[in-house]
Amino acid sequence: MTLSHRIYRVESFQIVGPYTLRVRFDDEMEQTIDFRPVLEGELYGPLRDRELFEQVRIDAEVHTLVWPNGADFDPSTLHDWPDQLPAMKTHVRQWKTVST
Repeated sequence: MTLSHRIYRVESFQIVGPYTLRVRFDDEMEQTIDFRPVLEGELYGPLRDRELFEQVRIDAEVHTLVWPNGADFDPSTLHDWPDQLPAMKTHVRQWKTVST
């Protein structure tokens, strides 16, 4: 049995508000993502610094959003953000528990 899933690529993004990006994918889908609920922990917590957050760019090799501190998100997670957000919030709660 072969499992297959669509691999998405981030084509472009636009900063549309504080910690919020409009992201366009190679299948022409767009998501407006408010990242504030997941900006916790060692990797994503530093992105609460708005200046750092706004240094986001698209990695030419893996076609996803990346930040200078090494933070990134799987393009599929970004593409399906509304469905992925509950699981991401669960991870954030775990990150908070580990860091306290």
